[in-house]
Amino acid sequence: MASFLQWQCHRFDGFTPLTVYEMLQLRDRVFVVEQQSIYGDIDGVDLSAWHLTGRDGAGRLIAYARLIDPDVKYRDAVAIGRVVVAPERRGTGLGKQLMAEAVTRCERLFPGSPIMLSAQLAAQRLYQGFGFVAVSEPYDDGGIPHVDMRRETHRA
Repeated sequence: MASFLQWQCHRFDGFTPLTVYEMLQLRDRVFVVEQQSIYGDIDGVDLSAWHLTGRDGAGRLIAYARLIDPDVKYRDAVAIGRVVVAPERRGTGLGKQLMAEAVTRCERLFPGSPIMLSAQLAAQRLYQGFGFVAVSEPYDDGGIPHVDMRRETHRA
C-alpha cells in the first residue's frame, strides 16, 4: 500500500545545501551504484529544472523526479526525468504515486504541453499506465535499455 508523502516542487534555488545533497545522494545511490550505470548525472539541467520531492512522515527523501521545461530537452514537450524511489520503499505503490504527482505538476506548470520521458525498458509498463506511448526504438543509455515515451495533452 502506498504511503502518504509530503510533496514539494520547486526550482533549484529552493534547495538548501542539505536537501540538494539528499537529492543527489538518492540519485547516485540508485542510478550509479545500484544500477551500475556510469553517466554524467550532474548535467547542468538541474539548475533550470523543477524538482519534485516526496518525503515520508519522518522527513526522509524517498521519491524524486525532475521536470524539465520545454525546449531544454525536447523541442515541444516538457520532460520528466530522474524518476526514483528509495530502494527500501519499492513495491509499495510509491512509483505510481510519484508519477501521478509528476504528471499533475507538469500539467499545472506547463498547461497544454505534451510530456516526454526516457524510460528504462523495465519501467515501460508503469509509464504506459499514465498514457505514455513509446515513440522510439530501444536504445542504450548508460548501459541500460531505454525507450523514449510521449504523453499527449489531455483536454477536458
